[in-house]
Amino acid sequence: MNKIYVVGIGPGAYEKMTIEACETLKNCDVIIGYTVYVDLVKEHFPGKTFLTTPMRKEKERCVMAFEEAAKGQTVAMICSGDAGVYGMAGLMYEVGSAYPQIEIAVIPGVTAAISGAACLGAPLIHDFCLISLSDLLTPWELIEERLRSAAKGDFVVCLYNPSSVKRADYLVKACDLLMEHKPKETVCGIVGNIGREGEQMRVLSLEALRDTKVDMFTTVFIGNTQTKVLNGKMVTPRGYRDV
Repeated sequence: MNKIYVVGIGPGAYEKMTIEACETLKNCDVIIGYTVYVDLVKEHFPGKTFLTTPMRKEKERCVMAFEEAAKGQTVAMICSGDAGVYGMAGLMYEVGSAYPQIEIAVIPGVTAAISGAACLGAPLIHDFCLISLSDLLTPWELIEERLRSAAKGDFVVCLYNPSSVKRADYLVKACDLLMEHKPKETVCGIVGNIGREGEQMRVLSLEALRDTKVDMFTTVFIGNTQTKVLNGKMVTPRGYRDV
């Protein structure tokens, strides 16, 4: 049976890829992905055929992968972070229903919530949730409800896709919603360009976060009521006593 590997390449740097992801790409004939992601890995896998599509051509990218696999090629579909967290794994299975002769295997990677948390300190030690602020595929009204629910439940919240040219005020709106149930002094953190050139991080309050400029390459962390700053790092206690 022909096979496609859906591979999470992590935050960007080659050394932050898992050994399994690296070995999988070494053994593939064709590597397919969003143009930016292919550019991140291309130099490390010489001799491969690389195929790309731009943003918003995800379905076409999936079809391309299955068509290449149908030719007898061993194919990798790459995604940043983890393929199963806002990645291509789900869409690959949906498109793959039309190609029952082709097997899909998902190779996990390090998602931005995990790699970004490592930069900030230890913000995700207790219960947390991931929410994307992109309303391309999810209505904003539903995103609002999820933000309110997470704040009411005192979850640590990790925000993906916090801003773009067309969504410049979405982080402001998200912070306003969160501050309905979280104190304005809540400890927060942002990490930009995780694992890539220009990586930067900052710890700040929820009130200050509201007026901070971010972009699509920024991951945002909002603490719970127990989250604190220790030696400049964002730390959420697990709850151990006598510490």
